[in-house]
Amino acid sequence: MTVVTDLAWLMLAVWMFLLLCRGHFWRAGVRDDDILPPPPGGWPAVIAVIPARDEADMIGATLASLFVQDYKGSLQIIVVDDQSSDGTSDIARRAAAGAGATDRLLVLPGAPLPEGWTGKLWAVNQGIEKASRSDSPPTFIWLSDADITYAPDTLSSLVARAEAGNLVLTSLMARLRCDSLAERWLIPAFIFFFQMLYPFAWVNDPRSRMAGAAGGCMLVRRGALDKAGGIASIRSALIDDCALGARLKQQGAIWLGLTNRALSARPYPRFADIARMVSRSAYAQLHYSPWLLAGTVIGLAFVYLGPPLLACVAHDDAAFPALLAWALMSSMFVPILRFYRLSPLRAPALPLIALAYLVFTLHSAYQHAAGRGGMWKGRAQALPREGA
Repeated sequence: MTVVTDLAWLMLAVWMFLLLCRGHFWRAGVRDDDILPPPPGGWPAVIAVIPARDEADMIGATLASLFVQDYKGSLQIIVVDDQSSDGTSDIARRAAAGAGATDRLLVLPGAPLPEGWTGKLWAVNQGIEKASRSDSPPTFIWLSDADITYAPDTLSSLVARAEAGNLVLTSLMARLRCDSLAERWLIPAFIFFFQMLYPFAWVNDPRSRMAGAAGGCMLVRRGALDKAGGIASIRSALIDDCALGARLKQQGAIWLGLTNRALSARPYPRFADIARMVSRSAYAQLHYSPWLLAGTVIGLAFVYLGPPLLACVAHDDAAFPALLAWALMSSMFVPILRFYRLSPLRAPALPLIALAYLVFTLHSAYQHAAGRGGMWKGRAQALPREGA
């Protein structure tokens, strides 16, 4: 056997390992539409905290979906206006007035961003502090992005699951928009890669050290958050949801799943829009390490690009295992394509999609080196590692 043939069989072995030994992430089977726990004996108080910076186009629909939640307990909402310049606060107040819910909404003007904090976490921290100082501090804090709309039973199902499992964090991976050409080609892979990095079955297993969360929708037990050091303990984290998941899993059980109840309205009409979204945090995922970056580039090229390349150009003894690896890769991509109601015929294009994400990751490192890392809403937020 030649070296090329050995490499082809190794590629196949890698995909066999991912198929069998990575928490069956590819099945996309951990969802919140399974059998729900029975309702709790009582419905604890919840305060939703929504950080919002220039979200005038999104915040109205998000609040409208919160005001019609069928939750039987107390639900109050705090919008932290992070120094918006587009009238976000006015839109939020009008949404509350239109729903007859002005008594349930507080719009909190955000203070200037201090050094060492990312903008979103600083806004979240202010909202949680305000909620904790209320006359009746809530049992749960519902952290929501400003671009998520919810089915009416979302909070009830979240609280029922959290109470039945005594969970300190219950998180839903909001269903992202998948309408534009760019979204249809790149968004399902984004979820596929996230599940591969953070297999939901392992995240939800108290015996596993794996921890993660999806920042668009997180129900947090307030007492556990206090014991974990609060939001201040992750103040500079760019991938704040997974950082919070890791902190809270030290306090108790957590749960993360796919959902159709929470929908992101954030549009990504062009490929460049998704590139910016990924580049904002990709290098942070690698801890700003050039060595991890190099390893990631080599690994992605070997695992995703190698099989189709060898299948097309290698001789039969190498082409066969390479073709099997490509076929296996494609079949594992099908469940998330089906979740997003897309044709399985897109699956063989996963190597090209992975190449796009490889380019986005390299661009993320370039942006960091240029002092523009973590760029979001006019702020460069990526911080170098301590001692760097």
